[in-house]
Amino acid sequence: MVNSEPSWRPAVVDPRSADRPADPEGLRQYLSGTDVSDLLAREKAVVFRGFGVTPETYDSVADELLPNRLAYVHGNSPRTKVGRNLYTSTEYPPEFDISMHNEMSYAHKWPTRILFLCEQAPATGGATPVVDGRQWLEAIDPEVRAAFAPGVRYTQNLHDGMGFGKSWQQTFETEDRGEVDAFLDGTEAEWRWQPDGSLWISQLRQATLKHPVTGTEVWFNQADQWHPAGLGEDAAALADVIPEDELPQNATFADGSPIPGEYITHVQEIGMRLAVDVDWRNGDLLLVDNIAAGHGRRAYTGRRRILVAMSDEPA
Repeated sequence: MVNSEPSWRPAVVDPRSADRPADPEGLRQYLSGTDVSDLLAREKAVVFRGFGVTPETYDSVADELLPNRLAYVHGNSPRTKVGRNLYTSTEYPPEFDISMHNEMSYAHKWPTRILFLCEQAPATGGATPVVDGRQWLEAIDPEVRAAFAPGVRYTQNLHDGMGFGKSWQQTFETEDRGEVDAFLDGTEAEWRWQPDGSLWISQLRQATLKHPVTGTEVWFNQADQWHPAGLGEDAAALADVIPEDELPQNATFADGSPIPGEYITHVQEIGMRLAVDVDWRNGDLLLVDNIAAGHGRRAYTGRRRILVAMSDEPA
């Protein structure tokens, strides 16, 4: 196993380095003359700081960074939609860290860019850690990497309005089963509607991925965020009383065999150790190449409001 410390940090662009006014229009001017794809290919993640972006001025800037904003359909994280495909970043309790991950890497199609906006920085903590996916992969024990090589199988049991986890209505942003069927039909997933109105889904996905621009191989899955061992004591307790095939979500190896809990813990610990914290200031933006870099969240106190949007533009 490679035992290293972070050797990479996100780039920071501020009014001085951009040679633009310290306001949202100044940032928009800078971005209009910047090849964002090239910038992300070099840097993997970029913080835009000191331009005072607000939710009201967000769209003019975001349109330069995310030309094709995506809806968070089939997302497994609890969020609230607050604008044009703009969401709260997560609604997990503030006392918990959120482990490193690439957004929707469990899905058939994932966003290539993630854009965060800090509307309200917390009193303490609450950083968004980011990790170089290549370094994360190389630091994972070879035995663990080999076990994951055939892929990860994700399963979901989405209730019909009452139950643990998210409902299928929340997950797919619709009340129409036909729309869900049409969506899943193009995802190479297996699914079935249950007699109680719930929806079971199974998906076999990759564990690593080669970046489409650089060719670099990165760790690219969310097994640890679907497996009970990676979700804290409450999830572990739930797994003790609910049959494995009835859990709201779960991850196994590609052949359906269980992933050892110590593998999950190892992957999480490596990712968090190698992560670099982006500490928030009001008005900050953080643009992440969702393939090259993973992200997470540190625990915090006070009110924290980070908004997020996604795009499938070329990385």
